[in-house]
Amino acid sequence: MAHVTLVGNLRQFADGIGELEVEATNIRQLFAKLSERFPALAPHLEDGMAVAIDGEIYQEALFQTIKDDAVVHILPAIPGG
Repeated sequence: MAHVTLVGNLRQFADGIGELEVEATNIRQLFAKLSERFPALAPHLEDGMAVAIDGEIYQEALFQTIKDDAVVHILPAIPGG
């Protein structure tokens, strides 16, 4: 299972939970599972989040693979180009 950290104000939409373990093979699946567990979080994930997987940041991450022991941080999208 991946170790997932919700960064910033995302915790308030996840019942105050900032860290949890989730079984998912890619970010899209991870977002679906988080949305199912925390419906208030779903619209924020749909708005576009940046994701760091094992320290590498992805802006367009939906199909990025997650290894079983990955460390995933979900954070607000990073503006700019």
